[in-house]
Amino acid sequence: MKEFCGSRGYVASDDLLRSVNIAIALQKPLLIRGEPGTGKTMLAEAVAETLGMELIVWNIKSTTKAQDGLYVYDTVQRLYDSQFGNESVDQIAKYIKFGKLGTAFKKEKQVVLLIDEIDKADLEFPNDLLWELDKMEFYIPETEETVKAKVRPVVIITSNAEKELPDAFLRRCIFHYINFPDQEMMENIVRVHFEDLDHNLLRQALKTFYSIRDLRGLQKRPSTSELIDWIQALQIGGIAPQRIAEEMPFVGVLLKKDEDFAVLSRGENAKRVG
Repeated sequence: MKEFCGSRGYVASDDLLRSVNIAIALQKPLLIRGEPGTGKTMLAEAVAETLGMELIVWNIKSTTKAQDGLYVYDTVQRLYDSQFGNESVDQIAKYIKFGKLGTAFKKEKQVVLLIDEIDKADLEFPNDLLWELDKMEFYIPETEETVKAKVRPVVIITSNAEKELPDAFLRRCIFHYINFPDQEMMENIVRVHFEDLDHNLLRQALKTFYSIRDLRGLQKRPSTSELIDWIQALQIGGIAPQRIAEEMPFVGVLLKKDEDFAVLSRGENAKRVG
């Protein structure tokens, strides 16, 4: 059995690597939680790339239903075909369109299935997938067919912890919480994206970034992806390292809420008074 050992483009902790490989070995879904920007989605991409598997992504929205991931019966197309005398209109299987989960089940080779941001859907969504994720099969009454996974996919589910997931669902998963990277790990992550980045600029950018994240009262702390965008902006702007802490240029790349700009301003004023 192949093991996930990380990839050149994805920096993972030892605990995360173990969780991925345990989930693969036990053939259980891996539920990944963490604040936005901690690399949850990129994990699935890295696993697929490292293990040489196809990646199938099911992006969950507030309107997504479990049925969408299994299949849909295209009654409109069938009605349209019947009006124009299509001879194959009685072949119901022709009008069955598989969703992301159904597509993963139909694959001849093992794939990585990413169910991204499951907590965006309603509370019943996870419960509606209990059987399918546990038994890796579902029934299509229109064709009286049971679709069973030919090869059990590697299932990675992400959540931003916006709402609690049902206990019955959690019992079927291997759980891992991705902690926000400390400064040492963050430096390694940034180096993946900027191999030739000036050391002084990186050091000062990280120091300022974490000082902003530590401010009390922030509604949205800047994430890893926003740090990477900010460093790129600093490079494009030709900002010298010593100017970063003094001026905080392009801080709008990091902060996205008016209230957080006010928090930052109060923090800077407190420093001057002190």
